[in-house]
Amino acid sequence: MTQPEFFATPGYGDRQLKVMRYSQAVRVGDRVEISGQGGWDDDLNFPESLEEEIVKAFENVERTLATAGATWRDVISVNSYHVPETPGFLGETHNRVMVEQFREHMGDRAPIWTEIGVPALGAPGMRVEIRVTAIAGSSRV
Repeated sequence: MTQPEFFATPGYGDRQLKVMRYSQAVRVGDRVEISGQGGWDDDLNFPESLEEEIVKAFENVERTLATAGATWRDVISVNSYHVPETPGFLGETHNRVMVEQFREHMGDRAPIWTEIGVPALGAPGMRVEIRVTAIAGSSRV
């Protein structure tokens, strides 16, 4: 059996491992699972703009995947969690920016995606969190 390897994203991931006691990614064989990534900087600050927060979350997913030897083009599944702009309605920005980022980061790859509206996320002011599963090296197949 392949042993799991755990990874902390350099910067915020090192802090979260120390303070919150969790890893940002785990790799078992070629399969990579990451914890939910928000649109924060290394000090866990969020941009004011929802659009910038989603873009930053995609960048943080990319950083986290890289620590475990994968890329966005290896992603097979995406779960995204969104605090609605208006209760009961995600609004245009969430979908538009998510799809723009999918195209930018994955090209023609179209993984499965579950988008979930939630009342709150793990940090004050956080509006989006993205969790993915990847098969490292599958984009080369």
